Amino acid sequence: MQMLFQWDVGRQDPARIKDGFWRMAKSEKATRAFADQLFDGVAASAPELDALIVGHADNWRIERISVIDRAILRIAIYEFRSAKTPPKVVLDEAVELAKTFSSENSPAFVNGILDAVLRSFPDNKASDRAAKARSQTKREAREPRESPEN
Repeated sequence: MQMLFQWDVGRQDPARIKDGFWRMAKSEKATRAFADQLFDGVAASAPELDALIVGHADNWRIERISVIDRAILRIAIYEFRSAKTPPKVVLDEAVELAKTFSSENSPAFVNGILDAVLRSFPDNKASDRAAKARSQTKREAREPRESPEN
């Protein structure tokens, strides 16, 4: 996500960003390979991913979405499309990233867009049900509860 943030802000060459990032960050080879694959894939697919985001974010232009939220959404949608990680796991991780690194309203925003994007994929019927159930649970948790009358 840090590499994507830097790329989105500066639009530098992805190879240059990776080189600078990995000079400072240390990780296992498998983690580095996975992070590089995500970064390269997201950076190469950004216009396509952004079209999906904007298509499911009512009245939002991509420039109005925070850089952090854009990175989270792009990564998650890229992972949805790769089908290597279960969509529910991707959705949960994206919401957790939004809770950790973004604003108070971002988790619900990210969840809503990703739920809509996931539902738009024709081959994700089972994932669609899981995402809807998660979305419903989050809505119920936000609604005030009425106290029972005695």
